[in-house]
Amino acid sequence: MTTTKLKPAGDVATHLAAAEAFANSAPGPEWLRTLRRNGVTHFTELGFPTPKLEDWIYCNVAPVTKLAFKPAAGTDAGVTAKQLAPFAFPGWTGPRLVFVNGHFASTLSVLPAPQKGVTITNLAAALATGDQQVQAQLAHHAGLDASGFSALNTAFIADGAFISLAPNAVAAEPIHLLFVSAPGDAANTAQPRNLIVAGANSSAKVVEHYVSLGGAAHFTNAITEVSVGEGAHVEHAKFQEENLEAFHIATIQATLARDSRFLSHSISTGARLARHNINLVMTGQGVDCVMNGLYAVGGKQLVDHHTVADHAQPHCGSHEFYHGILGGSSRGVFNGKIFVRKDAQKTDAKQTSRNLLLTDTATVNAKPQLEILADDVKCTHGATVGQMNDDALFYCRTRGLGEVDARRLLTHAFASEIVNRITVEPVREHLEQVLWGRLEELIEKK
Repeated sequence: MTTTKLKPAGDVATHLAAAEAFANSAPGPEWLRTLRRNGVTHFTELGFPTPKLEDWIYCNVAPVTKLAFKPAAGTDAGVTAKQLAPFAFPGWTGPRLVFVNGHFASTLSVLPAPQKGVTITNLAAALATGDQQVQAQLAHHAGLDASGFSALNTAFIADGAFISLAPNAVAAEPIHLLFVSAPGDAANTAQPRNLIVAGANSSAKVVEHYVSLGGAAHFTNAITEVSVGEGAHVEHAKFQEENLEAFHIATIQATLARDSRFLSHSISTGARLARHNINLVMTGQGVDCVMNGLYAVGGKQLVDHHTVADHAQPHCGSHEFYHGILGGSSRGVFNGKIFVRKDAQKTDAKQTSRNLLLTDTATVNAKPQLEILADDVKCTHGATVGQMNDDALFYCRTRGLGEVDARRLLTHAFASEIVNRITVEPVREHLEQVLWGRLEELIEKK
């Protein structure tokens, strides 16, 4: 699979100066300091992407590059537990790691009871103790040259979540990672770096959750690396509900070993601009992965999902299901690629993007792609963009529903197809509350 060489764009001087200063002064072992300096070097070469590049043609990040750049301070910014209450999942009993402006807040977190073979902590703590898994895995999955945003995040590596499971270990309860952008100076930039390592035949469920306190503009630039060992099972759910002045750029990069199972959910309702890169590489045979996505946006929001399912080995399956609901003058982008390498015979891959437009001014650009180098495969892809089905509306109205109620019912059902795939019930309940409120707002503004 080829990668497009990104060219420098935008005014990077402020970002570059801050990255160089941090890389030269931040603490850490020499290998980490070298990694940060490599991030600076790549950012110098790449800058920020522009719509002239194929992968960014529908996602103009110029507003992000013009935002006053200020690396967020490593404090809890006076955030209280009461302020976080709206983001708690109903009936949640598992651990919750809270990060304020990208930095771990121990007083707001609920750490799990010690469990043999299971490490749930923050990256800065793992670096301080010299955990060998961190050095072996960090930045070994997500490439520095993927974009200027990836390079910038690497240059600022300092904190985030670190979850490690020994072979055959099973995390007792799902893990909630809550990333909070706190009120304070406008234009704070948080760059969390998360690392999840699941040993052979281990199992875990992780929820990555991004929220805002207050309405100030801010920028989140996150990377999550996931290494799923042979026979391991990992469910990863990411929920982005930041305020409507926020900018959110994030990458999930997963490496999947033989006979592993990976279930991914990406739910996006917030941010002025949100870009979600979700890339899976199947490095062993017998892998099975499912990628679910849902976004509900209005106003002038833009949400962009870019996915890659890289079938590097034979006898693997990948299935993608992405739904978009758009109101106002919002824009949605889905660019999904199934890549089947030459020797990846018996691949079974499916990709579906369905988009529901609630207004005449909302738009979607969908680009499902197949690149197949093997000859014994079963691959399908497709995308639909349209407004509410008239026949379905008519059917509901003949059953006594008014037009608004009929639209509400059909829109909720469209969203539920994705939400109901999440296996963690408290998360599903929270999403239903947030999404239903968001959908009601979009329907009313139709």
